[in-house]
Amino acid sequence: MSELFDAVDALVSSRSPLPPPAERKRLRQAHGLTLDEVAAALQVRRATVSGWEAGKTEPRPPERDAYARMLKQLAQLYPANTPVPSEDTAVSETPAVPGVPAPSVAEPAKARTEPTADRIPEPVSEDTPQRPAAVPHPVATTRPTSRRPPAGKAAPVGSPAGGVDARFENGPLAVVDVEADGQVLAYCVGGLVLDVPAKSIPALVEWTLKEAKLGAPKLSGPGKDADPLLVLTEAALEHYGLPVTLTKEERLAGRIPEGDKVIKQLTRANWQLTKRGFGPWARIYRPAQGAERACVQLCIPSWDALDTRHWADAGQLPPADLARLLGTYATRVMTPRGSTAVTGLELMTALHPPTRASEPDADGRRHSEHNPGSLGKDPVDCAPCEAPDGHPVLADLPRFHQRTPAEVLVEEAYDWARPLTDAECLRPHLVGIDVNMAFAAGANGLVVGLGAPTHVKNPVFDAKLPGSWLVDLGHVDLSRVKVAKDKWTELDGSLLPSPFTPKGERPQGPAWYATPTVAYAVELGYDVRPIEAYVRRDNGRYLDAWYNRLRDAYLATMADLGVHADMPPAEFLAAMDGYRRRDPQLAIVVSAIKATVKGGIGKLRERPRGEGWKPGQPWRALARPTWRPDIRAAVISRTRINMHRKIVKHAAFTGQYPVAVLSDCAVYASDGPSPLDFLPYRDGKPLPGGFKLGVNPGLVKWEGTQSVLWGEGVREQFNAPELNLARYIKDGTVTDADTGE
Repeated sequence: MSELFDAVDALVSSRSPLPPPAERKRLRQAHGLTLDEVAAALQVRRATVSGWEAGKTEPRPPERDAYARMLKQLAQLYPANTPVPSEDTAVSETPAVPGVPAPSVAEPAKARTEPTADRIPEPVSEDTPQRPAAVPHPVATTRPTSRRPPAGKAAPVGSPAGGVDARFENGPLAVVDVEADGQVLAYCVGGLVLDVPAKSIPALVEWTLKEAKLGAPKLSGPGKDADPLLVLTEAALEHYGLPVTLTKEERLAGRIPEGDKVIKQLTRANWQLTKRGFGPWARIYRPAQGAERACVQLCIPSWDALDTRHWADAGQLPPADLARLLGTYATRVMTPRGSTAVTGLELMTALHPPTRASEPDADGRRHSEHNPGSLGKDPVDCAPCEAPDGHPVLADLPRFHQRTPAEVLVEEAYDWARPLTDAECLRPHLVGIDVNMAFAAGANGLVVGLGAPTHVKNPVFDAKLPGSWLVDLGHVDLSRVKVAKDKWTELDGSLLPSPFTPKGERPQGPAWYATPTVAYAVELGYDVRPIEAYVRRDNGRYLDAWYNRLRDAYLATMADLGVHADMPPAEFLAAMDGYRRRDPQLAIVVSAIKATVKGGIGKLRERPRGEGWKPGQPWRALARPTWRPDIRAAVISRTRINMHRKIVKHAAFTGQYPVAVLSDCAVYASDGPSPLDFLPYRDGKPLPGGFKLGVNPGLVKWEGTQSVLWGEGVREQFNAPELNLARYIKDGTVTDADTGE
């Protein structure tokens, strides 16, 4: 009889009632959930949830029952035809991160469209197809005349119906410039230009918050809306009484003096500056009043706000072009909060806010509580082995003590090279291949610690447990490794870098490693016996949403440049040839996205910067919950292991070995100048688990080709038989001896 009951229960659950597709989407959006978040909770693909909301497919058990349960709870929170409640009545205790107030009833800003075809899409809903609409190729920018047409607003190109938040209908940012006749204009995304009546910086801030309708919606349900960003040109700086450039002393301080007249104006108007002061990325705010926040971010390119290493000459572009470039980055990644490194770190927090609003208590009130899956609002201490030199946890060490691998965790990217063999010297070419978005790919699906570490003696290694492990991996012999289940292969271990050290040297004795490194030793077929470990039992895939956001931004921008996913190898190489010349501005966006990945990971272990710091004393970054050297180590470890795994697969299949590896670039001796001359493809399909040409993160592109004679020549010139040729393979220029920097 129980079997019959079970069958009836299964039949009922298979028909769990669901609201209509449109209502499913409304409920999800009302709670601020993304398709990715729902898909992760139900353990299905994003496209599956999208299909449910579009009515194309229906969920099946057991996902159907869970999906129905979620929608039922959301329907109780957000009944049909009723206003959606505020996402969080709790106010952050730190006034340094205020935001945009509720929309003002003030008269909307006058608007006009810039007479140019150079427009970009406004932010699109996450429910639109992932392949973005192409951004039009830029044309010469024509500045508007001083004669202003009637107020009005054209729909920005690419704006989906109903997909733009009315509070931020003019986009995330504006570039403020001044005409020859003194008229101040704000150039927004989509070619829109606003007339700015403000005569001072305080008035400009007020206008931005009350009339400009600038900003961006939050990226996560319990998160905060992005503050509006104003980019001030040199003409705008002069107009508002700010210096066009900083003096040497001001550059070193990173701000103008506290006694500057503009700062006094802000103080009189009851505006405040964050601790960084009035510098290249100033934040002007008033303390939050209830749920209302008021903050405007400034970006000043002539004060070196846009690092030329990542933004190239963006700071020299005309206002409309700069608005297009920064607007593309802002809509696809997030509104810049500072350098690309700062933005990369802030993106992690924006996608996983530390707190959320609780369920109503007995009195119907909500309060702030920890947001599961986030790093929380309080910093956690790192393990001693994870601490960089000078950290307070190491204060008892002798001043000039040099820590050994058995005392410090050293997980860094590859910097390895070897002399060419005789057979390799007979080949004409050295070909470099580079892994796309390698560190982003390393973060994808990575389980990292969310809380403090637990110290364990003589632990049993668990590949699913993030942490740092003291273990001897010197017994791992690369001449005989496992490449598949119960399948071993013989390799020439002398031609391979060790996967366990950045310099590729075989370990000597016990050393500290992150979980992905130790797990790879097990994958290669060798037992491991840790001596001790610092493990983090509170863990999760914290970086998944961060990876997805940056991956989508990168792929969308590359698609606009004519490089699409799933291209055949030869077609991909042809598309990559000169892709930057097709649209130099979008090419800058690609560089900025890459820098956001690397910079964000690097910021997880930010070092002290002056400020009178002395070894053993805490520095400012340690107060952040996102100061997490263990997460940085895990990402770099996994990135290096991913590279080594591909190298081993390639060697086992082809007998070819790299002659140099630098971070995400590997150089091979080849009979031809193209990657297709040495990468094994059969019927257009690559070696499983090996290198594959393509634009997606983790796949490879051509980095450069030089002759073997060039390689041997520069090594002889600098008397460096192991000069890392991967550092110079792109253009062949070697300006000095290899210093490893």
